[in-house]
Amino acid sequence: MSSSLMNMNRRNFMATAAIAGAVTMINPALSFATGASSDEIKPFKVNVPDSAITELKQRLAMARWPQKENVADDSQGLQLEQFRSLVDYWQNGYDWRKIEAKLNSLPMFITEIDGLDIHFIHVKSKHENAMPLIMTHGWPGSILEMMKVIDPLTDPTAHGGKAEDAFHLVVPSIPGFGFSGKPTTTGWGSDHIGRAWGTLMNRLGYEKFVSQGGDCGSVISQRMAHQNVPGLLGIHLSMPAVVPKDIAHSLAAGDPPPASLTSEEVATYKQLADFYRENSAYAAMMVSRPQTIGYSLVDSPVGMAAWMYDKFVTWTYSNKQPEKVLTRDEMLDDISLYWFTETGTSAAQIYWEDKTNNFNALDKIPSVPVAVSIFPGEIFQAPKSWVDRAYGNLIYFNKVANGGHFASWEQPVLFTEEVRAAFRSLR
Repeated sequence: MSSSLMNMNRRNFMATAAIAGAVTMINPALSFATGASSDEIKPFKVNVPDSAITELKQRLAMARWPQKENVADDSQGLQLEQFRSLVDYWQNGYDWRKIEAKLNSLPMFITEIDGLDIHFIHVKSKHENAMPLIMTHGWPGSILEMMKVIDPLTDPTAHGGKAEDAFHLVVPSIPGFGFSGKPTTTGWGSDHIGRAWGTLMNRLGYEKFVSQGGDCGSVISQRMAHQNVPGLLGIHLSMPAVVPKDIAHSLAAGDPPPASLTSEEVATYKQLADFYRENSAYAAMMVSRPQTIGYSLVDSPVGMAAWMYDKFVTWTYSNKQPEKVLTRDEMLDDISLYWFTETGTSAAQIYWEDKTNNFNALDKIPSVPVAVSIFPGEIFQAPKSWVDRAYGNLIYFNKVANGGHFASWEQPVLFTEEVRAAFRSLR
C-alpha cells in the first residue's frame, strides 16, 4: 500500500465527518477535543468510508504468513490453520456494514470529559423507576460485547423479566478504545476513568447509579467503589480482583500452593499459576511496552487480529473453539472496530497506566455493595473465601452454569439474569 493511498484514505475519513446534525467520528486521534471542557452531548453516527474497507482487504490479500507450528497443539500459540480460516473470511466474506448499521440504530453520543471525547451508547428504559446502570467492556473487547444484552436489560418485559428489573443503560467506550478519544497525556488509568464515569452519569442526569464490568471494566468498577464515586450505589463484577496479597506474592515467586489453602483455593491457585506461565505474555508486553507492540497492532490487520483472536480462543468457554459461542462475524466486528479506529496501541495503554494485573485485590472495599458472578470459563474461578476477604459488603455471589470471560457476549441470557439479580436488593 503506497503512502499516498494511505494518506488519501485518512483524508477520506475526515471528509465523511459531518452528517445532518450529528457527529461522525472514525479516527478519534484526529478529532478529540483539548482545552476548556464542555458539557455538551452530541449525537454520534459511524460511517467508515469505502476506501478504508478496500484498503483493509488489500492489506489482507498481501499478508505474509508464518510457517505452520511444528507441534500438534496450541502450546506455541495460535494455530495457523484455525486462524487463517478466519482471516480468509475477513477478506472474502465479511461485511462491516452490517454491524455499522446495528450501531447506528442505537442512540450513541459523544461528550468531552477532562479534555477527552468519550463515546457512549445511552438507552433509556420505557419502564418507570428503571435503575441507571453504566456497563464497561474490557480488552480485547469493546462496546460490541454488550449488544445482545441492551434490549433485555432496558426492556425486561419483552425478554422474560419484570418491569421492576429495568435499567437505563449507559455503555461507554473506554478512553483509547473504539470511538472514544485517544489520550495524548498520561494519567488515564482506571482511577481516572472511574471518576470520569461518575461525571458522565451525573451529566446524563443520574444522581444515583450502579456500575458493572468484566476484565478492564471490572477494574474500573472496583476503582469507582474504592474512590466512593459520588452517586455510586453498588457494583457487579464478572471477573473480581480478589487474589490476596500473600497469595499474589507466592504466585509471583513461582512457589507451590501454600499449605494453608483449602482445596478450592488450591485449584484456583493452580489456574492462576498456569495462566501466568502459559498465557500472560500479552499482558506483560502491554504493561511494560505498549508502544512497541502497538506498531504491529495499528499497521498489520493480520497481526492485530492474531493478538485478539488468541484471546477469543483461550478465554471463551468453548474448548478453544470460539466459533461455538461467538460467530465469525461477531469476532470480526470487534477486530474490525479496532482496525478502523486505529486503537490497537491506545487500547493497550490502560495496562501501562494501571501497572498491575486485573486479578490482585487492592485494599478492602468496606461499605460499597458488591455483587459477584463467577462464570465457569473465566480466566480463574475466584473462591468465595477470597471474595469475602476483598469486599466488606458482599450482597450477591453466584456460580453460573455456562459462559466465559466475555460473559455478556457468550451467554447474554444468563448474564442478564445475573445483572438483574445482582442489583435487585438495591432498588
